[in-house]
Amino acid sequence: MGLRLNSSEIFKVLSADTRIKIIRLLKVNGATGVKTIAQVLGITPPAASQHLKVLKNAGLVTSTRNGYWIPYAIDEEAMENFHLIVDDLCKCGCKGKCRLEGKGESSLASLLKYKEELENELKVVKSRIEQIKSNKNN
Repeated sequence: MGLRLNSSEIFKVLSADTRIKIIRLLKVNGATGVKTIAQVLGITPPAASQHLKVLKNAGLVTSTRNGYWIPYAIDEEAMENFHLIVDDLCKCGCKGKCRLEGKGESSLASLLKYKEELENELKVVKSRIEQIKSNKNN
């Protein structure tokens, strides 16, 4: 388990665009090795390793040796805790939903964009469920 950082340190860790891209990649693909991460992001494996080390030390990703391959994955509990930290930033107490409030066209546009984001997220979740079921059956 990685070192757990406070919220301001987590924001520093995620201030690097490449680290956010790594988190997104792991979120979509599940456990992934350094070479694949580097290839997808167009960076060198050593650069990917350095970013993964920072993310792992922050407790946001985990790794498990599988022979010579070391797959990295999101630490779901840590990401949920980070999500709660971000939600607490909103002063109105809406837990991040106030972006849906508004008037006129901008509110409709925000709702439609949010709907699309939720539909995309649901596709990812369904895909991961099928992947996990498939792995259990093999």
